[in-house]
Amino acid sequence: MSGLEIRALVQRGGFDLDLDLRLGRGATGVFGPSGAGKSTLLHAIAGLLPAEQLRVAVDGEVLVDAAAGVSPPPHQRRVGLVFQDHRLFPHLSIARNLRYGESAGGGVDLDEVVDLLDLGELLERLPRDCSGGLRQRVAIGRALLAAPRLLLLDEPLSSLDRGLKLQVLPFLRRVQERFGLPTLMVSHDLSDLLALTDELLLVNGGRAAGQGDLPSIAADQGAVELLAGSGLSFSLPGRMARRDGTGLGWVELASRAGEGLGDPGCCEVACGEVTAEIGDEVEVILGPADIVLAVPPMDARLSLTNHLLGTVERITRTAARCLVQVDCGLEASVLAEVTERAVERLELAPGVPVVALFKAQAARARGLGAQRPGPAR
Repeated sequence: MSGLEIRALVQRGGFDLDLDLRLGRGATGVFGPSGAGKSTLLHAIAGLLPAEQLRVAVDGEVLVDAAAGVSPPPHQRRVGLVFQDHRLFPHLSIARNLRYGESAGGGVDLDEVVDLLDLGELLERLPRDCSGGLRQRVAIGRALLAAPRLLLLDEPLSSLDRGLKLQVLPFLRRVQERFGLPTLMVSHDLSDLLALTDELLLVNGGRAAGQGDLPSIAADQGAVELLAGSGLSFSLPGRMARRDGTGLGWVELASRAGEGLGDPGCCEVACGEVTAEIGDEVEVILGPADIVLAVPPMDARLSLTNHLLGTVERITRTAARCLVQVDCGLEASVLAEVTERAVERLELAPGVPVVALFKAQAARARGLGAQRPGPAR
C-alpha cells in the first residue's frame, strides 16, 4: 500500500494517545493545542517512548509492528528524528556530527547532504561556533545520513528567531524535493506547516480531529474551532514581482492553470512585510480576520490596497464566527472570518460573487528559496 500507515496507542500518566492513520507519501503537518499528543506520537514512532500498540509502515514496508514482534531499537528503525534543540555533540566538529549519523547500509552520500544544506565551509567548526539556524541544518543532515524511510521533525523551527527561521525554511524544502521522504512535522506555527507540508493532521486530546488540506479541514466546524484557537492562517503561493517606492512588495499570485481572472492586475497584491528577492517563489500569509468581504459592484473608494474577485465556496459556522471560503481562481482558497450578521446582510451563500479585500500591512510575503519563471511578455 502506497503512503504512510500508523497505528499508535500510548498510555502514560493518565493520558492516552490513540491514532489509526493513513497518510500520503509527502509531508504531513501535525498541529493542535499544547498537550494534544503531537510530540508523543513522534517519540513513540522513533522508539523513545514505550507504546502499548505500534505499527508503522511506509509503502507497505513495515518499520515497526510490536504485535508481530518487529520492534527494533531506535537506531535500527530507519526513522530520522530532528528535535527543536538540535542535540548535536558539542565536542565534535560539524563533520564528525554529520558522520555520526551515517548509515552502515549507505544510500545517502555525505557530500550530497553537505552541498544540499550548504555546510561546506562549516565542517571544521564546533557547534558552539555556529548559529542556531546552522546547527539545525546540521541536525537535519545527520538525520538524512541515517538513510531513513521516514523523517520526523519535532518543532524544528521553534527555537529559532524569525530571521533564522527564514534561513532554514528553504533548506527544509530542498530536502523534501530531493529525497521525497514521507515526513511528519510537528509545529505550533500553522503558517510554517502550510509552507512545508502537503496535508494537515489535527490532533486534540490524543485523537485525530481532522485530516487533509486546509480547505477540506475548514469545512468541519469542530476543526475550525480548534484551528482558530491555535492561530489559524492561510497562504497564497506566488512570485515576488517588484518593490515600489513606498516600501511595499508586490507579488503575482499563482492562478490555477488555464483559469484567468479577467483583469490581470487582480492577480498582483501588495505586501507590507517581504523576505524575498525579485523572482523568488513566495507565499503570502494572511489570517482570516484580515480579510474583508464585499459584494460587487463596489462604488465606494476604499483605503484597502488589495482586491481579489471570487465566489463563495463554503461557509462554516462556529460558536462565535463564520469562516467563509472564497475561490478567487488561485492555487489556494482565501479564508475570511465574518459574523453571522455579515453573512445575512451580504446574503452570502455558495456561488455568490464577492470581493476579498485586505490591507497591504496585513500580508507577509515569505520567500521559499526557489525561483519561479516570470510570465511571458
